[in-house]
Amino acid sequence: MLDQEDLKWIASVSTELNSIVQQVSRYADLARQHKGEHDYLDLLGERVEFASKTAQALFDRVTSRILEGASVKTKKNERMKFSVVPSPSPTKPSRAAQITTTGRGIEPEKAATQNGSTALGIPSTAPVKNPNGNREYLLLIEDEPDVAEVASQMLAEEGYKVIIAHDGFDALKIYQSAGKQIGLVILDFFLPVMDGDAVFDELRLINPNVNVVLSSGFAEQTKIGTMLARGLRGFIPKPYTRQRLLEQVRSTLDAARQPSS
Repeated sequence: MLDQEDLKWIASVSTELNSIVQQVSRYADLARQHKGEHDYLDLLGERVEFASKTAQALFDRVTSRILEGASVKTKKNERMKFSVVPSPSPTKPSRAAQITTTGRGIEPEKAATQNGSTALGIPSTAPVKNPNGNREYLLLIEDEPDVAEVASQMLAEEGYKVIIAHDGFDALKIYQSAGKQIGLVILDFFLPVMDGDAVFDELRLINPNVNVVLSSGFAEQTKIGTMLARGLRGFIPKPYTRQRLLEQVRSTLDAARQPSS
């Protein structure tokens, strides 16, 4: 029968499935608003497929446990035996599955180093300011080139290695490939295609413990509060000063190193 670990796994996967359904709704809305633009329909189809596989994994685990319990009971009563038929081997995950982490029932593919990527997995097309710096890699997601240039220069002068992404899709590709090297993500709230809260949700699917600080001149307080409750590490109001930016970055990185109590 179901034990405590099973129940924990079911709760985790159910939460993830709910998040996927919310993303399906968001992509459907974006597809309606931007007909023929970007690849929302592809993303929508992939999320639906991924939701189906996640739901199937949930169903398989629960039914397998139930059948195992029934089999034990039947043996004791010397009745007919039940056998548990294993689930078919999963097919190769879709692109959506590859940019998410899942419950224990579904294992994502490891990001492969492809042509056009550095040894650390950073796409060669992604601008990197101060690649030989002596401090952490930061991912700066900012759609305004002038703001990105000024902020990345401030950070580079302090020794940080700054990877620059100008929209959410590029940022997610970079983080999927090189997330293990990235100490902190600085995320603008208003971005083309996907707003910051949507990008934040996707980053958390890749790494639930991702370190993200939000940067914005204006953002709905309710959304910021929701993001903070889900693990956002901080908020930098724009226009920010060099001192405020560097203090927030350093304090967030240092806090991430502290052992959890």
